[in-house]
Amino acid sequence: MDFDLSSTHEMQQEMFRKFAEAEVKPIAKEMDETEEFSMDLLKKMHEQGIMGIPYSEDYGGVGGDYLGYAICMEEISKFDASTGITISVHTSLCCSCINNFGTEEQKQKYLRPLVDGSKTGCFGLTEPNAGSDAAGQQTRAILDGDKYIINGSKIFTTNSGFADTFVMFAMTDKSQGTKGISAFIVEKGMPGLSVGTNIQRMGIRAASNCEVSYDDVVVPVENRIGKEGDGFKIAMKALDAGRIGIAAQSVGIAQGALDAAIEYVKQRVQFGKPISAFQNTQFVIADLQTYIDAARLMTWRAAIRYDKGQSYSTEAAKAKLFASRMANQVCKDCVQLMGGYGYCREYPVERALRDAKITEIYEGTSEVMKMVIAASMKVF
Repeated sequence: MDFDLSSTHEMQQEMFRKFAEAEVKPIAKEMDETEEFSMDLLKKMHEQGIMGIPYSEDYGGVGGDYLGYAICMEEISKFDASTGITISVHTSLCCSCINNFGTEEQKQKYLRPLVDGSKTGCFGLTEPNAGSDAAGQQTRAILDGDKYIINGSKIFTTNSGFADTFVMFAMTDKSQGTKGISAFIVEKGMPGLSVGTNIQRMGIRAASNCEVSYDDVVVPVENRIGKEGDGFKIAMKALDAGRIGIAAQSVGIAQGALDAAIEYVKQRVQFGKPISAFQNTQFVIADLQTYIDAARLMTWRAAIRYDKGQSYSTEAAKAKLFASRMANQVCKDCVQLMGGYGYCREYPVERALRDAKITEIYEGTSEVMKMVIAASMKVF
């Protein structure tokens, strides 16, 4: 058992860290304030291969692994969770569906430009009245000869404001429940596809997160991923792996907040000395770093199992459950360490606290994570 990163992963970590410090950190606050993601930053991430880390070079990807992707998610999210989720949805949700279940033709036509830096993808499963209960979705895809006619809407579709490729899910047979869901690739510009304005949120405010409407959108049969009725299976596999990325994002948010708090307490003088000199401050910081390290190791365990082709669903759920809870507590405690200044938008810990909350919700709520874990324990 080896808890150390390989030399390759250490090099990747350093590269991602330098990119985050040079390109993400300087604009993170502005993106949050304007609630708009930088297209220049998106272009740079594509150019650096950040959007295609775990995908084969045969399709234009970097040829890395999921541990490398998790490391990237942590380093980027230390400075901006909005940038982290932009990478996550493109990589672990949109691209993975095509990579894992698409035909060779679909991979060449759609996966290649997504991972070689040409295009950006999004993932549409959630609907206004269907969140954790995917079977409750109302979007329909009706087969008409060699094409499907899709009608309905999706909400909280991250990256949708600037995405080129939409992996989305619709009911092809409502009577079959989750077995009646199918997956489709929809392209930007298809008649009837419309993207609403950005949904205002408390956190990850710079991420593009819109409602997407499908009004008689005509999609060729060859754009269906897998067979009819495979949609739920495809979505769940994508979300399983996506939870590793969100766990890594949680670790990054927490570590970034703690790093900022440590820098502050070293400089803040009260009662004649820096507050870092007080044992109470030191004890809090020691606890927080321990929690972060534990979450990081759980995340790496899940990623390594994924890379080895082993079962990882339960480990991913555990990592996300613990890391997301940890991130919320760490960020809250960092604000407390910094007092009134921690509550001010001048400092990044305020934004980190707002961003951390969503990690307990997307890619499966904490309650769903507990269901996954309990099922693996044969509790019911």
